[in-house]
Amino acid sequence: MSPLPPLPEWPVFGMAEDVRPALRQARERGLACTLATLVGVDGGGPRPPGTQMVFAPGVVAGYFSGGCVEGDIAGHAEACLEDGTPRTLVYGEGSPWPDIRLLCGARIEIFLERVAPDDAALAELLQAEAERRPVTWVSDGYARACAPDLAPWPEAAVVQRYDPVPRLVVVGGDPTALAIAQLGAQAGFETALVRPKGPETPPPIPNVSYRRDEPAQALAALDLDPWTAVAIATHDIETDHAALAAALPSPAGYVGLLGARRRLAGRLAELRSDGMAEAAIARLHAPIGLDIGGKAPWEVAVSVIGEIVALRYARESGSTSTTSPAVAAGAPAARLSSALEAAKTLTSDES
Repeated sequence: MSPLPPLPEWPVFGMAEDVRPALRQARERGLACTLATLVGVDGGGPRPPGTQMVFAPGVVAGYFSGGCVEGDIAGHAEACLEDGTPRTLVYGEGSPWPDIRLLCGARIEIFLERVAPDDAALAELLQAEAERRPVTWVSDGYARACAPDLAPWPEAAVVQRYDPVPRLVVVGGDPTALAIAQLGAQAGFETALVRPKGPETPPPIPNVSYRRDEPAQALAALDLDPWTAVAIATHDIETDHAALAAALPSPAGYVGLLGARRRLAGRLAELRSDGMAEAAIARLHAPIGLDIGGKAPWEVAVSVIGEIVALRYARESGSTSTTSPAVAAGAPAARLSSALEAAKTLTSDES
């Protein structure tokens, strides 16, 4: 087996939060890899439990500390690849390597396991990713399994849930919509831009797919699910209405609308007149985005992606209801989370 190369001087590998692409890359190249999972944190470390890294010849992804321990972990990962023996690494208090210190003062435990390219659990994990199915990975380092709602066995060291990759659908074509789409793609969302009757040439934005059909057809084809966010930013009343009519009754986990607060009541009234259920209307986040005080395209994009991420983590932590703000006639959304309430207001007064 080829030795692991030194870690790159610029840790761009740490920008990959989801290690499944790295696992897929190693598997497609027929390489075994070391999967490292943060299984214990004491003292407020920089990364939460469940954070992972992948090491294989020519493949590295993820980070645990921002530079304090990754180089040492890489050496243990290489040893794990060679002997196949799982191991737990401890850094901080009680570590056998007192010279390796975390600047944050935390204590972390990292579990290493060797995963072969023909491992059945790995195959199921990557198949579930392709099919957008949530699964749980359970492993004791020697035996592992991957399935929906899998219960761990007593010896298990890793119990890791993998949700489908978050998706973002942006409806619109102006600079603000383009900025939202580009930032979403850079933030790790599988991103699609919908611009009805737009130009045949796709937007010059990496990793963003493009559709020119009407919102109802486009959103139906994209098969919205609970891990999909829809940001509607067209500045066109009819297109906005069509997109809302398709997105709000769908399973999409987030639906947001860019536009002036003063026009919101009229838009909601139109939805009600079409017979849309109040429960569907209550899912709308409008006006869209966190209040960061800016209205330029990139500023709005930051506010939109920030709100989507904040709500996702709030749901996962159980700190707020999974239901989006309830929208009352003639009034903006009533916030269900007091923390989000303080941060949320109108992003743009533009129509």
